[in-house]
Amino acid sequence: MLIIEDEALIAMMIEDSLIEAGATSVDIVASEADAVDAAHRHRPDFITSDVRLPQGTGPGAVAEILRCCGAIPVLFITASPDECAGCAADAIMRKPANPREIGLRFRALQH
Repeated sequence: MLIIEDEALIAMMIEDSLIEAGATSVDIVASEADAVDAAHRHRPDFITSDVRLPQGTGPGAVAEILRCCGAIPVLFITASPDECAGCAADAIMRKPANPREIGLRFRALQH
């Protein structure tokens, strides 16, 4: 799992939701470059990403990760879903996200 989120409390809530839904290994990063580096070190089997980051963008990170690592399910969790038009997303959720719904989306996208 790779969580691309610059707000620590939101990242921890997403992590808890994913672990409760069955995730076993989670990396959390806050920038586009860190996301790409993390994916190169350990190919994620699922990605959640915000759109706006202080350094780079979530869609930019996801596009690069998918280019180098192949198909990976992606769930964007963002306050600005309109900025996700054209994103390589399997699903988009609006913040504030419901932790239970994150787990449901994760399980649905894993199958």
